[in-house]
Amino acid sequence: MTRDYSQFFSSSLQGAGSERPLSKIESLGWQPFFAQQISVEEMAQMPPVRVVEVHRSALHVIGDDIDQTIPSRPDVTVGDWLLLDSKLPASSRLLERKSLLKRRAPGTDRQLQLIAANIDTAFIVSSCNQDFNIARLERYVALAFEAEITPVIVLTKADLTSASEDYLAQAEAISDRVAVVTLDARGEEPKVKLGEWCKPGQTLACLGSSGVGKSTLINALAGIETIRTQGIREDDAKGRHTTTRRQLHVVPGGCLVLDTPGMRELQLTDAASGIEDLFADLHQLSSQCKFGNCQHVTEPGCAVLQALESGEIDERRLKRWRKLLAEEALNSATLAERRSKDKAFGKMVRQVIKQQDKRKWDKG
Repeated sequence: MTRDYSQFFSSSLQGAGSERPLSKIESLGWQPFFAQQISVEEMAQMPPVRVVEVHRSALHVIGDDIDQTIPSRPDVTVGDWLLLDSKLPASSRLLERKSLLKRRAPGTDRQLQLIAANIDTAFIVSSCNQDFNIARLERYVALAFEAEITPVIVLTKADLTSASEDYLAQAEAISDRVAVVTLDARGEEPKVKLGEWCKPGQTLACLGSSGVGKSTLINALAGIETIRTQGIREDDAKGRHTTTRRQLHVVPGGCLVLDTPGMRELQLTDAASGIEDLFADLHQLSSQCKFGNCQHVTEPGCAVLQALESGEIDERRLKRWRKLLAEEALNSATLAERRSKDKAFGKMVRQVIKQQDKRKWDKG
């Protein structure tokens, strides 16, 4: 049976401001941004599905009366929208993304790793204990800014310390564009304090290291124990991996929440604008330096160093900015070089295949 999407299609293009109940795929995060990329006819022939899990050899996709696995693809990540080709699922069309979280993959080959796509809000989760790390929080915020995702810093286990206000003040100093919320990830606090970002049809991502309470937070938002949790090590407050893969969880009657394994290493790449947004004050100062290629280390006429000497900026924050700039530049350059080599290799392979085909044709 061919489903009629015409009525839904027109309502999607009108936006999400109406009071009508959300359709099934709208509750999965379908928005006008995606509807504008296709026609009613295409949608009827190839229904939209969302990737909710990525396995080594398969993708778990769900849609309107669709819940199945299809072959895995290296260009697809959790949160992506596909137009499902029922005859050739591996050839399903990948729709343009509204946002994309990515990092340089761990290891020495400097490949790009896709984390998640089409996220509206990123809950950057940290604990009010030894896990709290300003530099790590800054990385996640820069990652969200680069992807044009709304970042919200969520400080868990605030009920277990008498210094929660100090943690709050440090987190709020990261950027005046980032909301910071302290809470106990258990019970009703998450629903109350995070409710404005958890509206139906919205897609959220919980990012952070292991043991900070991401899974506990998602369970609280869902109102049911959907994800297994474990405690942290008492000696250093480090967490154990509970989540082993990235997975979108559908909160009954509400949003979708992405749970991610704790990332011990978050190397930024292609994130220059995100770093610029995070350190907007330092970026503005750098535009006043005498030399356009100033490294803000020893150069004469450096506006950044002058601000440091006068006490206008913090030296530790300046060092973190320099480190992120250097890391991003290195990773972006090496990835660009890798892409160039891959492109050249692909061109060579196509030429060889073309020549082989030509010889077969000449012989025939």
